[in-house]
Amino acid sequence: MTTGIVNKTMFIKIKETIKKILSLNQQRGSILMLSLVFGAVASLVIIFGLASYAVFENKASIRGQNREMAFHMAEAGVNYYRWHLAHNQTDFQDGTELSGPYLHEYKDKDGNIIGYYSLSIKAPLTGSTVVVVSSTGWVAWQPETKRTVQVTLGISSLTNYTFLSNANMSFSNTSVTYGPIHSNGGIRFDGVSDSWVQSAKNKYMYYNASSGNYEEHKGVWGGGSPKSFWRYPVPEIDFYAVTADLSEVRNDADDGGIHLTSSGVEGYHLVFNQDNFNLYQVDTRDCYNGYGRWRNGWSGRYWDGDIYCYDIKTETFLQNYSIPANGAIFVEDDVWVEGVVNGRVSLGVGMFPVQEPYHKIYLNNNLTYNAKASDDVIGLLAQGDIVAPHDTPNNFEINAAMLSQFGKIYRPYYDSDIKNSLSIFGSQISYLGSGWKYSHSLNGSLLSGYDHTTYSYDSNLRYYPPPNFPIGATYDLIKWEEVK
Repeated sequence: MTTGIVNKTMFIKIKETIKKILSLNQQRGSILMLSLVFGAVASLVIIFGLASYAVFENKASIRGQNREMAFHMAEAGVNYYRWHLAHNQTDFQDGTELSGPYLHEYKDKDGNIIGYYSLSIKAPLTGSTVVVVSSTGWVAWQPETKRTVQVTLGISSLTNYTFLSNANMSFSNTSVTYGPIHSNGGIRFDGVSDSWVQSAKNKYMYYNASSGNYEEHKGVWGGGSPKSFWRYPVPEIDFYAVTADLSEVRNDADDGGIHLTSSGVEGYHLVFNQDNFNLYQVDTRDCYNGYGRWRNGWSGRYWDGDIYCYDIKTETFLQNYSIPANGAIFVEDDVWVEGVVNGRVSLGVGMFPVQEPYHKIYLNNNLTYNAKASDDVIGLLAQGDIVAPHDTPNNFEINAAMLSQFGKIYRPYYDSDIKNSLSIFGSQISYLGSGWKYSHSLNGSLLSGYDHTTYSYDSNLRYYPPPNFPIGATYDLIKWEEVK
């Protein structure tokens, strides 16, 4: 009896256990099914995400490649126009004589059009050589993706130098120069400079006045500093190629400027007063002794030496002129000049056909700008010398770009005449060199001229020279940038 009850109880327990196991297996099957379903969904999401990411990355890569190609097309436009300006310096309309922008096709090596670039060109302001070229490029199949490159170009003028000479040069120990110096000859440099002092000579023969002999020296030598700025030999500058074309100044003077023929007496005196000038006729000159000495003769004492008649003695007022709009003034006679300049002027002095004796420009008194490093500028261009007379100020200031085509820029040796200082802001370009002081060959003491001399480079003149001042042959790259 007991055994039967036990067996029945055990059977019931076993049955319940089997039911639990079956129930658990069903739950596990459901969980497994759910796991398989969610796993499949997750896999699809991951696969779709990876596919979408791959598509996105591919599009981004293509877009990046198209942007890169657009950039190269924009650069190609800039390079093309730099080439164009090298062959047509004054063509700022892409050879069309029409206003821009100017559209160009960009082809692959097989001649297929794969993109375009569009050029916008900003021509130089009057008197400047600076041109701004903007080039926008894009590929043919994605025109909305564009890149723009902008460059600023300019042609350097000869006023890029503080001194530019075809002859040997010498600087004393009281000379201070700011800006580059170039000579086709040799340079003795005892002063101080903040820029290049360069000679086209490796060696040259220097005349030593104290010994009366010629000595061989390096292209640049002396007691000046810093010597790290000295360079020689450098390429020679062809003076016949860079001298100003005075005929252009004359032509502009005839076309809206001022053209003065011979005065019939000694020349003209121009006194600038801001945007106008008073014109005088020089009737007679004063003369002063140069290098030499007094001697006793049968008729009394006389000067045995140089005599310079470079000063105004008497003059007659003629009239007042406004500075012409094109800035051109051409004079077929000697000219004395001074005053304050407000504007842009080129004063050309000479005659055609060119012949000696060449007409000169005399720096009669201080010649300054209304504002330095601005658009105020005067260019003095003479076929002959540019000379400082005897009666210049004790502290003399000249603001100008000066060019002597066949002569020199200087102050003569006046007997026993020493002045304090000379300050020149601009450029001195001369075939035969420059000179403002004369020292004793043995002890270096000053004998004549200006004790202290300062020569400063006017950086504004590099790409914004006086009207009709000579410039170089090629455009320099001033600035490059990508425009957003």
